[in-house]
Amino acid sequence: MKLANHHRSRRNFLRGAGVALTLPWLESLPVQAAQSSAKAPAGPPLRYALLYFSNGVEPVHWWAKGSGASMELGPGPSPLHPLREDIVFLRGLYNQKAVESTSPHLGRMPNMLSGATVSLDPAVIRVGTTMDQVMARQIGQKSALPSLVLGIEPNELRLEDGLSMIYGSSISWATPTKPATKEIYPARVFDQLTGDGQGRRLDRGILDAVLEDARSLAPRVSTGDRRKLEEYLESVRDIEKRIDRATREERLEGWRPSIKTPEMQRPADNLPQDIPEHMRLMLDLTVLALQMDKTRIATLMLNNDLSQMNFKFLGGVRGALHLDLTHNGRAAEAEAMYLKTNQFHVEQFAYLIRKMKAIDEGGSTLFDNSILMLASNLFDGDAHSAEQMPFILSGRAAGAMKTGRILDFLDKGDDNRRACSLYLSIMDRMGVTLDRFGDTAQRLPGLFNEA
Repeated sequence: MKLANHHRSRRNFLRGAGVALTLPWLESLPVQAAQSSAKAPAGPPLRYALLYFSNGVEPVHWWAKGSGASMELGPGPSPLHPLREDIVFLRGLYNQKAVESTSPHLGRMPNMLSGATVSLDPAVIRVGTTMDQVMARQIGQKSALPSLVLGIEPNELRLEDGLSMIYGSSISWATPTKPATKEIYPARVFDQLTGDGQGRRLDRGILDAVLEDARSLAPRVSTGDRRKLEEYLESVRDIEKRIDRATREERLEGWRPSIKTPEMQRPADNLPQDIPEHMRLMLDLTVLALQMDKTRIATLMLNNDLSQMNFKFLGGVRGALHLDLTHNGRAAEAEAMYLKTNQFHVEQFAYLIRKMKAIDEGGSTLFDNSILMLASNLFDGDAHSAEQMPFILSGRAAGAMKTGRILDFLDKGDDNRRACSLYLSIMDRMGVTLDRFGDTAQRLPGLFNEA
């Protein structure tokens, strides 16, 4: 590859053997002069990412007080204490249709991001298009992947209380009747990011094909950018190695068949064997996708609703399924284990924040240019309470969101505490403006700085 003598875009590519690998922002490369009437972007794009965990929280432990460096966090969100100046703790938001539903789980989970009515007719699957997919439809053409929809547990096809568990397996819905395709294989996600965008696998040693291009680029950038380039390539190589290792150990997505050679009909997939590693790998891939600008919209389900995930890998949690821990009848020992699962989920969000804060995009970070959300569809998992939902936001929204504070809507009246008001505000910031979404036409006051 030959570099132009005068101009080159900060959004660069390494090319080789038919492969194009998008690079991070490199400050020392000048902005490319416009070759057409299209205006070059002023800076990195804004991204949105959601981490969802199922079955709610232990209410007595889920609270926050104060602001800034003086903010206090309850035991549930306590893993975010070192990052308390980087979060917005939201209290009191809810979905009216979820509260009205007679189905305590499947009527209150698939509509979390849409506020729509969930069909309880076993013959009719219908929810509503979720806010992430509304954005993907309108701005998804700006990136290779309209959105990234990820999960840890596979889609379940069984029935629960007469309803399809596809409801409990899908937080993201492309249409009111069709969930967005959820990917749980890290290798397939990686192939989407470095392959042709359709999940078709390219050469495994993809970096080998672009090393010559990288060598020609390195002398032309600053020392700081050269270090950034080396770190970026190493992060891609690290994910390759981890996927290869997981494949060899036959636990790519955290499970494996009970026998290697089928001697009978294949049994149901086992529960993940290494849940933390699987989650971290998916988080790393999410960050990589956003960093490469392969997508600007991502959702990751840490577990399904009515999850059968086993949390025995946590100290003090003895072989209990997540669903059992969350439906504990207030037994003290079970409540303590439930709290540990809440803290584990919050730790994943803290990991995402730290990783994104460490990625420079030319005077700002990936964290600065993102809106991040941690959420669950229920508040009290044991009581199936949907009168409010736990939400924690982070990121700087390109300077539009002030963090280190609490926004409390619990006593503001039902019409002023709709979760869909939050979604309308986020969609506005992402460049998608709707008159109405879900159960409201109002924006959430005080979330973003006034334009």
